Amino acid sequence: MALSPSLLVLIVALVFPFAEALNRSSFPPGFIFGVASSAYQYEGAAKEGGRGLSNWDVFTHTQPGKIFDGSNGDVAIDQYHLYKDDVKLMKYLGLDAYRLSIAWPRILPKGTLEGGVNRAGIDHYNSLINELLANGIQPFVTLFHWDLPQALEDAYGGFLSPNIVKDYTDYVDVCFREFGDRVKHWITLNEPYSYAFGGYVAGIFAPGRCSKPDGNCTAGNSGTEGYVVAHHLLLSHASAVKLYREKYKAYQKGVIGVTLVTHWMIPYSSSRSNDDAAQRALDFMFGWFWDPIALGDYPFSMRALVGGRLPKFTKEQSLLLKGSYDFLGLNYYTTNYVLHATSKSNVVSYSTDSQTNQTAVRNGKLIGPEAASDFLHVYPKGLEDLLLYIKKRYNSPVIYITENGIDEFNNASVPLKESLNDPMRVDFYKGHTYYLHRAIQKGVNVKGYFPWTFLDDFEWNSGFTVRFGFVFVDYKTLKRYPKRSAYWYKNFLKG
Repeated sequence: MALSPSLLVLIVALVFPFAEALNRSSFPPGFIFGVASSAYQYEGAAKEGGRGLSNWDVFTHTQPGKIFDGSNGDVAIDQYHLYKDDVKLMKYLGLDAYRLSIAWPRILPKGTLEGGVNRAGIDHYNSLINELLANGIQPFVTLFHWDLPQALEDAYGGFLSPNIVKDYTDYVDVCFREFGDRVKHWITLNEPYSYAFGGYVAGIFAPGRCSKPDGNCTAGNSGTEGYVVAHHLLLSHASAVKLYREKYKAYQKGVIGVTLVTHWMIPYSSSRSNDDAAQRALDFMFGWFWDPIALGDYPFSMRALVGGRLPKFTKEQSLLLKGSYDFLGLNYYTTNYVLHATSKSNVVSYSTDSQTNQTAVRNGKLIGPEAASDFLHVYPKGLEDLLLYIKKRYNSPVIYITENGIDEFNNASVPLKESLNDPMRVDFYKGHTYYLHRAIQKGVNVKGYFPWTFLDDFEWNSGFTVRFGFVFVDYKTLKRYPKRSAYWYKNFLKG
């Protein structure tokens, strides 16, 4: 018996759910599609336009071996000079929005108001914001994406000190005042988890502090400093939101939130101990930051397991934090299996405090295909599961997916034509937009989607060894070449 075409399509859709042809029109009216970036990874011009030294400038130049290929962001991909061409390309692809970050050292080269405001830096961001708006692209602005003025690191240890809260608030005040007439979406911090863990537990990010056995650093304490830094990041966020709401929101009419990263966590096997372990893993990655912001305090599991090493909020701080968001920015890349750690570690460290073990392998099989970054295994359904968890547990906040992406290795011996053919990235985004769409259909309040990233860039401790972009960048000539995935995204947005 011959199958009717409609029945055949239905069977294909059931067997291969990604075959469902989604596009922009499948999503709610007003849903925003963009791309994400950050200043240190894109801008370059490290010594131009009055910019001060950042912690990443110092880290990449003074800690040999920490960046895989020994590279740095001095030039990065030179968006500082090439932004007009990049905006043209954004318009060509049909993007609604561009998530960028402002470099604190470009606004306040010494980190403080007393050290002087750099008008050339303000002029640069005014030009970029105006160029975006002139091309119908909304700016989503991250105020801190890890590039701290080195002057504050030198003066008092940066986010290790409570002094940072005032200086951060002064800095964002300048940004709100100068750009808030046109910027309507503000993000206080990008991935405070990565900043605290990478910089102060593992020592793989600036400023490169840790203790053994977590990493090989010249200074630091992996059992205390990550928690202290996270605490001051949270207080800085709350202070910025309070300032915006009291001084600017009424007449600028923008919204303000924070961007957090988390993996989705699946119990390794169906048992009470592994179920609890998966919840603790979420608490120690996502709840560490979202619980204080949404609920006013750290998760109970963290307070119980970390004890006196976990800083405490005063009543006033807790009230300031609770509800200090208009939206949650969510960065999702991968999912892990989680097991309860049966033996208690003798090491006092954030890494062992949750009493969990995470893995991408179960019964000899990977949870999903591995990308160039070894932490990243493709598991699109994790995005839906994570979104439904947040909706249920935290009373359905407004969410923007502010990063989601996959990387391939940078191989100079591969011809350009071959490098531009990236079907795995197309499949990655087909899968994730499918599960994002399902989550929205189930009532999750997601308002936008920003893949990571627009252009291949400087990828932190991976340097230029991996490529996350829709657009291939020749790191020698800095020429841009759209990949197959860029054309897929363009067609998806055309509907």
